[in-house]
Amino acid sequence: MADATPFLPGLSPVSTKPLTATRDACNLSSNGGLVVLREAARRLDLAAVIADPLPDRRNPLFVIHSYRAMVTARMMAIAAGYEDADDLDGLRHDPALMIACERAPETGCGIPSQPTISRLENLADTRTLYRIGTGFIDLFCRSYARPPASIVLDIDDTDDMVHGQQELALFNTHAGGTCFKPIHIFEAGPGKPILSLLRPGKRPSGAEIARVLAHVIHRIRRQWPKVAILVQGDGHYCAPEVLDLLREKRCDYVLGLSRNKTLDALAEPWREQCRWHWKPGLKVRRFHQFQYAAESWAHR
Repeated sequence: MADATPFLPGLSPVSTKPLTATRDACNLSSNGGLVVLREAARRLDLAAVIADPLPDRRNPLFVIHSYRAMVTARMMAIAAGYEDADDLDGLRHDPALMIACERAPETGCGIPSQPTISRLENLADTRTLYRIGTGFIDLFCRSYARPPASIVLDIDDTDDMVHGQQELALFNTHAGGTCFKPIHIFEAGPGKPILSLLRPGKRPSGAEIARVLAHVIHRIRRQWPKVAILVQGDGHYCAPEVLDLLREKRCDYVLGLSRNKTLDALAEPWREQCRWHWKPGLKVRRFHQFQYAAESWAHR
């Protein structure tokens, strides 16, 4: 076996030097997968989406780490399982992280330390965060060579458990602890991410959901004016504000409904049919449509 072999042909060089794998056991890392992840980040220009909207008032003569380099270091560390910025102090010269951040592992400058990263993370105001969020929507649109005829937006919130007294963290009985409840929107087919919005650990209201969807739909239609949009979500997304918005924006929707006595009564004939046809080990379903309107809805 040769001491040096080509490492995953097609990868970009680092500081004009090609990437190779050696067996000299000189400078090791357990984070080799970041070398591949670096390629995806480069092709998407992912760091620019977060870094470019940030205001940079530093004196260029004293700048060692660009904002893009800081964002890349933070993203790559999180991807490798180092979620705490403090970890970066001990990983400043990790060869895989340095390569992922476009630094030569032997001669390059180390990646940014925790204090540098913390200053970066406190730069963004509300307007900047909005520009970063819309930048990710634009990134989703750029992933298509030509506008699709239709897309399906899958919206849901998740339990992001936290510890300590973190801002926005709330105790949530359903989640069983203190958490955030970020809202995520993906394209349902290929699973491409469109939006991830950090928010307090409580169920979103109909007005809040409608606000989020309004921004996303507007941004997508700004680039794809003729695209047909279908929104799908669980029962607590079926709020009157959401239904009114989707009708106004000419979007189709498939939303769940929370059970109540009226719906149970309407569904009883088909539930009875299922009981007639049911056998052990057999799953039986019946589909039907009917008109229904809660008191807070504008239409049936």
